[in-house]
Amino acid sequence: MNLTIAQQALKDYFGYSAFRPTQEKVIQAIYDKKDTLVIMPTGGGKSMCFQIPAVTMSGVCIVISPLIALMKDQVEGLRLNGIAATFLNSTQNYQAQSVIEADLLAGKIKLLYISPEKAVSSSFIPLLNQLNVNLIAIDEAHCISSWGHDFRPEYTKLAFLKRQFSHIPCVALTATADKITRRDIVKQLGFEDPTIFIDSFDRPNLSLSVLPARKRLDSIINFIKRRPSESGIVYCMSRKSTESVAEKLRAKNIKAEAYHAGFSAEKRSRIQEDFINDKIPIICATVAFGMGIDKSNIRWVMHYNLPKNIESYYQEIGRAGRDGIKSDTILFYTYQDAVFWRQMIEDSEYKQVKLAKLERMKEFAEALICRRKVLLSYFGEHLKENCGNCDVCLDPPKEFDGTVIAQKALSAISRLARMNKVVGTNLLVDILRGSKKQDITRYGYDKIKTYGAGGNHSQSEWLYFIQQLVNLGLIEIVYDENNILRATEASRPILFEKQPVKLVKRDSNQT
Repeated sequence: MNLTIAQQALKDYFGYSAFRPTQEKVIQAIYDKKDTLVIMPTGGGKSMCFQIPAVTMSGVCIVISPLIALMKDQVEGLRLNGIAATFLNSTQNYQAQSVIEADLLAGKIKLLYISPEKAVSSSFIPLLNQLNVNLIAIDEAHCISSWGHDFRPEYTKLAFLKRQFSHIPCVALTATADKITRRDIVKQLGFEDPTIFIDSFDRPNLSLSVLPARKRLDSIINFIKRRPSESGIVYCMSRKSTESVAEKLRAKNIKAEAYHAGFSAEKRSRIQEDFINDKIPIICATVAFGMGIDKSNIRWVMHYNLPKNIESYYQEIGRAGRDGIKSDTILFYTYQDAVFWRQMIEDSEYKQVKLAKLERMKEFAEALICRRKVLLSYFGEHLKENCGNCDVCLDPPKEFDGTVIAQKALSAISRLARMNKVVGTNLLVDILRGSKKQDITRYGYDKIKTYGAGGNHSQSEWLYFIQQLVNLGLIEIVYDENNILRATEASRPILFEKQPVKLVKRDSNQT
């Protein structure tokens, strides 16, 4: 099938005249019956990547989605555009499900949305075997990976789909997945030689700011009063704080509502609809709010508390400015939030993964280099120039030429890699500072040329420099290999072409 048919469907059903470049490539890969992984930021048009093939190919597309509210919104939107779509989930009684199953068997449905639990249930598999399935789409695919920020065990059972329906193309889609999570998605789903598309994570219309949490409510009130006609979301850590913040905003004559999973489904649905239709301009919510929200004119997103990982933060700020117009994001940071999350994580599964991700979130909040560089480097994207649209760029700290420092660290990592030796941060610092520790001499780390080359800097200074090199995307931390350090492709110009590196010195009053 060629893209001309897809372009006509795009115009007929959605009113657009052209695809975005990545959408076009994904759709062609699906037409070519290739398994595909799509990493596309919020607002990038992920859904179109499987909806267009679904309506242009014979048969039905099975869409696996984690949230009932998300299914409902997607299905309603498709129906409004004249597309035969439906869902099967626990909100429907037996009679309603029987009608839908009859329509599916009669070939009247183009897209069927189901939960992962439904997909693997013994009652659904016999129905699936009777359908002419043209595509399997797994939305929010990061949920399948324990390295992802929203791991859901039920997603791990989906691998059987590729085994049982090997002739049917499968597309996995998510807005947020770092390198490790991307590799794990492919492995968990059993994709062989998949086509992988990664859109840029850069949303240049979003400003990025981090402010101290002291008197944050006053800051929020003053911000809103300067922009009374705009829609925004305040993300809070707990259900209690969503209600408290909303109440305090209303006390200042600001129209706001709380939203969290403790409310009834009916109440959540009403609040969400009122927000989408501009009846309520401001929502104070937990992370339960936002996934699948189709509202393009959200002008700002604030975080009342520190998120527990960069993926969550990125996904949540991505709900602002989906129309491409300038929008603001503000994170209120206090170290106490990091302490809280650390305590919550202490007794949880995948503790080390979660702690590592929390540490990177904390580093973002404390960064003294362009925040967009830090954010993009986390997802493996390298921004050469400062963005000019974050609080650090607008009020920059004093920089110094850190090229030699960067070269020493990168050279040490590269030389060790050529010796098939790997190191973590603390060991790298020991090598650079010429430590005489037994492990250094036992494994021959003292034989490399850069051993002791950084003895003029203290351990804390080196730890701070390495953190900046990670945030700049020159070094990556490989979490699934015991947090070892690896030089990235972006480091090559620094090592071999003398490309300069700007670093920031820690102020004496910083801890």
